[in-house]
Amino acid sequence: MSSNKSTMVPNAREAMNKFKMEAASEVGVNLKQGYNGDLTSKQAGSVGGQMVNIMKPVRTANYERADRTAPGHVQRICYTATVTA
Repeated sequence: MSSNKSTMVPNAREAMNKFKMEAASEVGVNLKQGYNGDLTSKQAGSVGGQMVNIMKPVRTANYERADRTAPGHVQRICYTATVTA
C-alpha cells in the first residue's frame, strides 16, 4: 500500500499546501490547516480543478471529420490553445 505521507519531501509538502490554499482562495473555498472533511464534493472538486488549471495552462481539442477532398476518408484535427490570465 502506497502513501504520499511517507514519500513526499517536507519542502514539497509545504509548497503543495500553500498552492492548495491559494487555489482555494481563488475559487472562494475556505480551507483551514489540517482536516477539511466538512467540504462538499463540489467545493473540493473546484479546488482541485483550479489547481489543474493553474498547472496546465495549455488546452487541446482533438476530433475527426470527413475529409472534403477524399470521400470516405477522415481528417484528424487538433487545436492547441494557451490560456493566459
